[in-house]
Parts: sequence; structure tokens; C-alpha cells
Amino acid sequence: MSQDLRPDPIPGGETLPFPPVPSGSIAGRTMQESVYSPRAQHRRLPDDAPNILVVLIDDAGPGLPSAFGGEVSTPTLDRLLDEGISYNRFHTTAMCSPTRASLLTGRNHHRVGNGQIAELANDWDGYSGHIPKSSATGAEVLRHYGYTTAAFGKWHNTPAEETTAAGPFDNWPTGVGFDYFYGFLAGEASQYEPNLVRNTTVVLPPKTPVEGYHLSEDLADDAIGWLRRHKALDPSRPFFMYWASGCLHGPHHIMKPWADRYAGKFDDGWDAYRERVFERAKEKGWIPPEAELTERHPTMTAWDDIPDDEKPFQRRLMEVAAGYAEHCDVQVGRLFDELDRLGYRDNTLVFYIWGDNGSSGEGQNGTISELLAQNGIPTTTAQHIAALDELGGLDVLGSPKTDNMYHAGWAWAGSTPYKGMKLLASHLGGTRNPMVVRWPARITPERTPRTQFLHCNDLVPTFYELLGITPPRTVNGIPQDPIDGAGFARTFVDRDAPAGKLTQYFEVMGSRAIYHDGWMASAFGPRAPWLPGLPGGIRDWSPDDDTWELYNLDEDWTQNRDLAEQYPEKLAQMREMFAIEAAKNNALPIGGGLWVAAIHPEQRITTPYTSWDFTGDVTRMPEFCAPALGNKNNRVCIEVTFPERAHGVLYALGANGGGLTCFADDGYLCYEYNLFILMRTKMRSASRVAPGHHLVEVVTKYAEARPGGPLNVRMSVDGQSVGETVVPVSAPLLFTANDCLDIGTCLGSPVSLDYFDRAPFPFDGSIDRMTVEYT
Repeated sequence: MSQDLRPDPIPGGETLPFPPVPSGSIAGRTMQESVYSPRAQHRRLPDDAPNILVVLIDDAGPGLPSAFGGEVSTPTLDRLLDEGISYNRFHTTAMCSPTRASLLTGRNHHRVGNGQIAELANDWDGYSGHIPKSSATGAEVLRHYGYTTAAFGKWHNTPAEETTAAGPFDNWPTGVGFDYFYGFLAGEASQYEPNLVRNTTVVLPPKTPVEGYHLSEDLADDAIGWLRRHKALDPSRPFFMYWASGCLHGPHHIMKPWADRYAGKFDDGWDAYRERVFERAKEKGWIPPEAELTERHPTMTAWDDIPDDEKPFQRRLMEVAAGYAEHCDVQVGRLFDELDRLGYRDNTLVFYIWGDNGSSGEGQNGTISELLAQNGIPTTTAQHIAALDELGGLDVLGSPKTDNMYHAGWAWAGSTPYKGMKLLASHLGGTRNPMVVRWPARITPERTPRTQFLHCNDLVPTFYELLGITPPRTVNGIPQDPIDGAGFARTFVDRDAPAGKLTQYFEVMGSRAIYHDGWMASAFGPRAPWLPGLPGGIRDWSPDDDTWELYNLDEDWTQNRDLAEQYPEKLAQMREMFAIEAAKNNALPIGGGLWVAAIHPEQRITTPYTSWDFTGDVTRMPEFCAPALGNKNNRVCIEVTFPERAHGVLYALGANGGGLTCFADDGYLCYEYNLFILMRTKMRSASRVAPGHHLVEVVTKYAEARPGGPLNVRMSVDGQSVGETVVPVSAPLLFTANDCLDIGTCLGSPVSLDYFDRAPFPFDGSIDRMTVEYT
């Protein structure tokens, strides 16, 4: 490799896969008359091609880690800062799926169909949730050149309707360039009972929560096992590993001792936290001394305005989140330790990216069940505290009994010193994330951060630069889209080298910005992610009505001084530039990601079926693809044989954080509709179901036909009613983002506390058949 780490281009890579190498052997009539000359095994990569490891943390802003001035201990990130180089102007897209699609392909997120998360995709090209085959991932290209590839953890780039065990699998990790995958396909998961996939097979966690299971530890364990197999079986091939945690995305799940490490550390609230972290970030040199601390948005609650009786709840939520984040960083450290132990350290190029967007305010006012926000169900903090008290009080936060997430004020603090947070593509609090890079063989450590304006789409072209790979024109017979990112390999050895692009646009659900040559123009968009519900008039919102701001980022590090009135011509130029980039990258219509999320939730991705015929052993059917038993008029019929005093789950949809279930308990037929922990509607038959074969029916019908409306639910056995109830409020969208429908058991998080300690609570009789039909 040359001094700037960029080798000469590898010839012949315009079309992938490479043509097969012809054999020199010639078959004659006999072996004596034949020529045996085995084909040469071509190595196209440089002899010193590095292993590549990308670590991506979820929903984490720069104001959290101790490495950058925060108050969450991150020993691994601290260590890496001493062993590598860092970038304090690296950017993401402000949301999960878009960042991941951009990072993995080297293209802008709308160009690859990910202008919205996979679950809220729609039919416009830029928002389809499908990465087109015309944008092959970096993993796919590296594999053709000889890399072995593996992905672990959160994926969130498979169309939601394709996530069942039936496939199709061409959009799963193993269909887009990864030889191996272990993790979850959805946008979030319980850290205690995740719905896991190994390659294309649904698998159960290796332990239960009682036995000490936690997803972050499991992902590290599996990645370590994969590295050991690589060392034993194929050490001559370099590897590309993508390790993406479920942390710090909600639900914030962590064992109590980890949260207790932070007891009392956040007692003075998020406003004071920001001030401390801002000063410490300057002291550490992470932000320049002239940087200014931005003010709290007027619609965001000040810590002093939180009632005193609610402050212990809000403090504990942050303590739990901090323990969750530290625990994850420690698992990353275990992965790095294994690289050292196996002798891979020196020639492994590590990218540790703290956050796929800024810290998340989706917990809004602080919650014990974070899907309440996505369902738009209004609640009060007092309701959460009361429900939590019934579960055991503050010590239950972070446990399998809650799906808690902190107040948006803590997310704002976690994105110090910037305005905004996750979902705001207009401001740096949503898009600016720290990145640390280590490559002992080629990079000299330096603590002073590099300041090139970089984007997540710059990683893949950097891989190509380092290896001499020319972006292919055709992959698997499909012409390829242009690469939007720009390599920054030169900055590894020259901190002042020009890198990145002059221009980069940002857009998520109407919140948008354009960067060009030191300037940024920003439009906040139609909604503040920290405010519950949807703003009035959102159906009539037009991007033409938005007010734009203008910032000179070379002089104003944090977007604190709006220059729009001072430089109207510059702003007009920037707005025109945004319009061009949006059109060029399939980002039209502006705000297209709102179509399902805010304007037409009834058009969310769902199964095309209206009736189902299940055998009694169907499990792990993702909720997005399962019958919508909690918000559609429907009839469930179960042909079942009850033993004496039967017990066990007949079916369960969702999880402890929200769901519904029908089960037998000591022979009684039971039903529960769990509205996100806060409200549980139950019924139980007056007498036991006699042993023998029966037809159990559960009929659900809206009492008021509107999203979230009350439901009438009736249970019957052999045509005789055994229970009726009214569910006062239903879940308008869905119960979970990653749990499932299970028949005959509850393999995920237990929906009902009545069998929480007996989970998975398999039915001890037999289920011959279960049918579901919408009515």
C-alpha cells in the first residue's frame, strides 16, 4: 500500500462476480493421455488487506459517553480513543433504517429506498423499505473479492412483510452479502426475550432471563464464537464484521446492579447535565473552545418544571439507560479483547460509531412501555408511576416486567451540545455522532479529533479506497447505482487531508437540511419528536410552509446563530440545492415518510391475508405479518383437547409490554388484553372446561369503529358463552416491534403477569387446529 494507504486499483472488477478461472487440465481418453494442471487460485486483494470491524451503537448521542465529556462510563470507547483516531463531524441520517442502509451501501438513504424505517415504508421509491439490487452492499462486493462476512445484532433493513420464517430471504442479511447473521430483523427487541434469527432460521435465546440472559452479551458471545471459528477454519481470508447493538434503543433493559452504579448521579436533571457535559467536552477537546451551548426548545419541559413527586421516576429512568449503555460498551470491549487474543488486533481496521442517530426522545414524557408513543395513546406520568408501583416500584425499571424508556429531556441532554435529537434531520443533535477508528498496523494514535465533514455513506467507499476496489458497474447481472459517499482513507495518515463531500442532504419525515462547503440550511419540519401525539393539521402540512434557518458551521459549531435574515440570497441558494439533491436521490415527495407514520396509519405494512388456518404448533410469527387480533374485528376458533385442570397458553400475540393472550389456568379459560402495561382487561370462565375435545372461540368486535376504539370480546366453548368483556382502549397500530404470535406456548416475553413466572407456559393438552378470520 502507498503512504496514503490507497493501493493501485485492482483490475477486472467492473463486473461482479468475477468470471470463473479456467482450468489448465485437459481430459484425454485415458489419464495417460490427459494433462493435469489445477487452476490457479487468484487472490485479488492486497496481501496486507485488513480485517474490517464496524461497531454501530443504537440511538446514542455524543453527550452520553465519558469518552467525549458525558457521564456514562464507556471504558472501551475511552480505550479506543487512546489507541486510534476520532472524528467529531461524522454524520448519520437521524433515523435507524435509513442510516443502516446508507452505511451498508455507500449511497444516500432515499436512493436505496430507506427514507423511512422498514415498518412504516410506503410505495414511493424513496420510502419503499427495499434496498434495490442496483445498490449492492459493501459486504456483497467485499465477498466477491475474497472477504468472509458476518453481521450481528440489529438489522432493520428487511421489508417488514418479509420477516417470517417463510421468507423470501433475498433481503435478509445473508441475501445481501453476509455469509453469516445472528441477531434480530426488526427495529428493536426485548433485551431479555428477543425474537432471534441465525442466518434464515428463527432460534430461541440460549438462556432465559432467570438464567441471566441479556441480548448484548449474547451478541458478543456469538461474534466471539464466529471469530474463533474463522481463526480455526479459514484464517487466510480477511473478514468484514458488522456488529450492531440493540442498545441504546428502547426498551431500556438492564440488570439492576448496572443501573445502581448511577444511583444519584443525575439527581439535578437534564438542564444541569447539559451544562456540565458541555464544559467537559471543551476540556477534552472534543468540541472547539468557541462552541456555544444551544438552548432548550420552548416546547420541551425544563427539569425544574417536573413535579417533585415525579422526579425519582425520571431520575431512575436515566440511571437505567446509563447502566444499559455502559454494559453494551463493555460487551464491545470483550469483542476487542478477543481480537487481541487471536492475534487479529494489529491488522483489523475498527470503526466504532456511537449512534445511528442522536439520542431518542421517543420515550417522550418518560414511559414504562415505549410503544405507547408510536400508538399515539395519551397517558400521564402519574399513570406510569401507579402501574409501576403495582409491579414493585422503581427497582422494577429495566427488568423484564417493563419496556421503559427515559424522558425526552434526557435524550436532549444525551445530544449535548446540539439542538434536537433522533428524528430531527434538520439539526445536528439528530445527525452528528462520534466515530473512533483504530488500525494499529497503519494508523498512529492521536487524541485530537479530526474535523472533516463526513457521512455514514462514506464508509463503503473508504473500504474500496483502502483495497483498490473500483465500485462495480454490474453486480449479479444488475447495473449499479452510483456511489454517493466519498472515501476518507487519506485522513488516517494526514489529519488535515481533504475528505468527504462538499454537499450532503438530510431528510426524515419532513425534517431536513442541506450542507454545502461549511454552510447548512435547515427546516425543522412538521413535528417535534418529544411531544406526544401528532400536531394539529399534519394532514395538510406542506414543506412550502416551513421556515428555513441558515448556519455557518465553520464559525458556529452547534447551529446556535441563525443567519437566514442576514444572508437571504445564500439561503435561497441552499434551498435550491436541497431541491436538486432531493429530486436526484428519490427523496420526493418531501415528508413522504409521514404517509403511514402520521397521515394514513391504516395503510401500514400488514399481511395481505384475511383468514388463516394454523396447526397447533405455529410459533414466532412476527406481529407485522400475523393476524391483527388486537385491532381488527376477528374470530379465533381453536379445536383443542383439554386435559384435567388444563393449563398453558392457547395463543399469545405481543409481549409483556403490550399484547393479548388466551390461556388455560387450572382448567379455567382465561383471556387478557394488555394495553401496554397501563391497563389490563381480563376475563375468566366461571367454571373449569371439562376434559375432552372442544371448540374454543374468541370473537373480537369494535364497539366504536375508530383507531384505538373500545372492543367487545366474547369467549365461548362449544358454542356456549363463558365470558364477555369490554376493552376500553385498543392499540391503534400494533403491540410490539419485534415480538410474535405463538400458538400453544408463549416463547417471547410473557403477555400476562398471571403466567409470567411460568413462561413459556406451554399448553398441556393438544391443539389440532386454530383458524382466524376477519369479520
